[in-house]
Amino acid sequence: MTKAPTAVPSRRRHDRDILALAVPAFGALLAEPLFVMTDSAIVGHLGTAQLAGLGVASALLMTGVSVFVFLAYATTAAVARQVGAGDPQTAIRHGMDGIWLALLLGSAVVTAVMPTAPALVGVFTASDTAAPFATAYLRTAVLGVPAMLVVMAATGVLRGLQDTRTPLVVAVAGFSANAGLHAVLVYGAGLGIAGSAWGTVVAQWGMAAVCLGVVVRGARRHGACLRPDAAGIRACARAGVPLLIRTLSLRAISVIATAVAARLGDVDLAAHQLLLSLWSLLAFALDAIAIAGQAITGRHLGAGDVQGAREACRRMVRWGIASGVALGALVTAARPLLAPLFTSDPAVRHVFVPVLLVIALCQPVCGVVFVLDGVLMGAGDGRYLAWAMLATLAVFAPVALLVRVWGGGLTGVWLSTALMMTVRMLTLWARARSGHWTVTGAGPTSCTSDASTPGSSRETLRSAR
Repeated sequence: MTKAPTAVPSRRRHDRDILALAVPAFGALLAEPLFVMTDSAIVGHLGTAQLAGLGVASALLMTGVSVFVFLAYATTAAVARQVGAGDPQTAIRHGMDGIWLALLLGSAVVTAVMPTAPALVGVFTASDTAAPFATAYLRTAVLGVPAMLVVMAATGVLRGLQDTRTPLVVAVAGFSANAGLHAVLVYGAGLGIAGSAWGTVVAQWGMAAVCLGVVVRGARRHGACLRPDAAGIRACARAGVPLLIRTLSLRAISVIATAVAARLGDVDLAAHQLLLSLWSLLAFALDAIAIAGQAITGRHLGAGDVQGAREACRRMVRWGIASGVALGALVTAARPLLAPLFTSDPAVRHVFVPVLLVIALCQPVCGVVFVLDGVLMGAGDGRYLAWAMLATLAVFAPVALLVRVWGGGLTGVWLSTALMMTVRMLTLWARARSGHWTVTGAGPTSCTSDASTPGSSRETLRSAR
């Protein structure tokens, strides 16, 4: 009798927190898949070989970028914990370490990919028609990788400060510029697939410049140092190692799926690229709640509020399930309309449509996976996430390779993906129920060894805004 009156206000409070962060994050997260979908929609009408080439190049680029997604995730958690502990200056200092690390890693990726682009493409496609398009796109688009990594790190700083609106504004502006540049360069200037790559690069560097400006102003306002700190950058890199392992395992799953699809032929590979674009869009939509989970969990644990962190986790899981059901129903209803949007090739459409049902049925599972992933990242539980993803890869890889040997086509590849998501859900659910992730204080996700300064988390939130 005494718990019921407080339970409803508690749920409402968590709902307000979740919505305040998740709704703007939803819009910002759409930018990345919309970049890919814009490329796919425009290049898809250039021809099947061009679309297949884009599929290979995009998979390689996403691997090169996504392995460093810890720049956003670890930074969000570290900054949010310091916000909860009452130290915005140290919070932003951690974020600057992440931004400098992003520039270093991005430069290394460009240096490695430029001379090896033909060899990398050759690993993932046996098609003589698609390979030249993939190489041309990869060599140009890789110039935008440093900008993408800077945007990741800067977005992590802002999310940790409980600000998801600024990344939304940047994402909307970037997507609008990207779409306009594609129309002008691909068709207006007649540059073909190279125009698509250049349009994306220009838009990405514009977004990076805006994000850097916002973070630099915040750093000056709170007196945080902007200069690179070698010790802080090294510590930030070490803190990201478990999440790097987790992400490498996840990208290995994506690369294996793309490699199997490539061996099925250009038609299947082109359809697989379109399906990956849709999958990314749905994943980032569901990941909006996970982003809220990172920021809210880090803030609660930084302030020592274990009960608040666990209550928010339970509430976000319910949101994740409901969102997954809604998205699955939407995909099922829109199945006949999606294929013509991206390609005029009837062979690609024939392969594309049946797999949509597999994707639709998987969405509720995805909703749980992404939410729990975000909660555990916000808690700094990277080591468990790394081991769990390695176990998932060990289950997925042989199943996907058996599809190549025994048949099953592209539908078999995506059924293997559905199995992978189920395994992820089980491992994350077990950890969430155990409670071992509820470690309080500012230390577990910090990028530097500086001690946190106690203070009022409410004052910190006001000053951060």
